[in-house]
Amino acid sequence: MRGLRWLSRLWSLSTGRFGLIVVGIVGLTALVSLWWTPFDPQRVDLADRWASPGWPHLLGTDGSGRDILSLIMAGARTTVFVAAGAGIVATVVGIVLAALGALTTRWVRESVAVLVDILIAFPVLLIAMMISSVWGGSLWVVVWAVGIGFGVNVARVTRPELRRVLHSDFVLAGRASGLTPAQNLYRHLLPNVAPVFIVQLSWGMAVAVLAEAGLSYLGFGAPVTAPSWGVLLAEVQKYIAVHPLSVVWPGLAITITVLGLNLLGDGVREATDPTLARRTSRSAATARAHQPGVVA
Repeated sequence: MRGLRWLSRLWSLSTGRFGLIVVGIVGLTALVSLWWTPFDPQRVDLADRWASPGWPHLLGTDGSGRDILSLIMAGARTTVFVAAGAGIVATVVGIVLAALGALTTRWVRESVAVLVDILIAFPVLLIAMMISSVWGGSLWVVVWAVGIGFGVNVARVTRPELRRVLHSDFVLAGRASGLTPAQNLYRHLLPNVAPVFIVQLSWGMAVAVLAEAGLSYLGFGAPVTAPSWGVLLAEVQKYIAVHPLSVVWPGLAITITVLGLNLLGDGVREATDPTLARRTSRSAATARAHQPGVVA
């Protein structure tokens, strides 16, 4: 019941509703593309190259005669893989560094703080490009580089929140009742810093989508043979002056997905933070109380 109430509260928010719809469509598209696309994404048909949007190519074709809708549907798989993979890596790295920086002895906390400050000075995309230049372009490089980079950002933001919650009465009561630090972290600390953590994580997943598209566009991400919105954008942008619509579709897919992830994070933060929920309810009640009546 609590989960249903939380989901209902998230759906009632315009940001949460938009984010859920976008993420659901992208995930469903990636799932469907495993078994079906209108055409084979890699099928070359030179006789049908640069076809205008219409039937049977709803979004047209590229310079090799490949169906753009099929390429975008197949590219959704790459997007979901990179966003989910980077999110998992960022979650593990962020929680571990934040816990070490908040729950351990003083010298460990200070060492972790210095390590986080050093790592956060390196841009994520630069690290990914450096790793790709050594190990070659790969989606795994993007996942690990973005995941570790934003895991550090998550740790930097979450660690002060953990330190603040650590001195709360319910945490001290749990410690007095015999809970281990790991149990206290799982039962009391993480649920209370979840709103901040979720916003950072959703931002990291959104940037992971941008990073994959950008690195693939530059040749450091997905291989040319892999379905990717960034690879498709790099291939069709050369002809933007002649066939501008072919560039619009992959760019629009990237933009809407990133916007949906960011807005979903804002909606989840508002739905899970009780102080924001109370403030919103109080504001709505005040607005209703001051609403002028209809004069007959």
